[in-house]
Amino acid sequence: QVQLVESGGGLVQPGGSLRLSCTASGSRWHINAMGWYRQAPGNQRELVATIIGGGSTNYGDSVKGRFTISRDKFKNTVYLQMNSLQPEDTAVYYCNVRNVVDEYWGQGTQITVSS
Repeated sequence: QVQLVESGGGLVQPGGSLRLSCTASGSRWHINAMGWYRQAPGNQRELVATIIGGGSTNYGDSVKGRFTISRDKFKNTVYLQMNSLQPEDTAVYYCNVRNVVDEYWGQGTQITVSS
């Protein structure tokens, strides 16, 4: 059973930065994609960023230029560096991991951007 452990959420002021991390364990199959999604109250879950294969990345339009996703393949860990955070970034952030047979979700970590 694949387990995901997320860390790094919390409260930050507008313009501030946070870094999320998510470590996957227990996968019998190669992990070929890792990423982050978020869901604000009343909204659908949306893409934040993904990183696949050799390092190709994809970002949601609202975070381009502010967030950076990276990955440590040896540690099966994905990171999300978030800069210039704004109140509209407030949401629960979910780690997502895919291997060749399934995809898995973390429990979610709350990020609140408020003064």
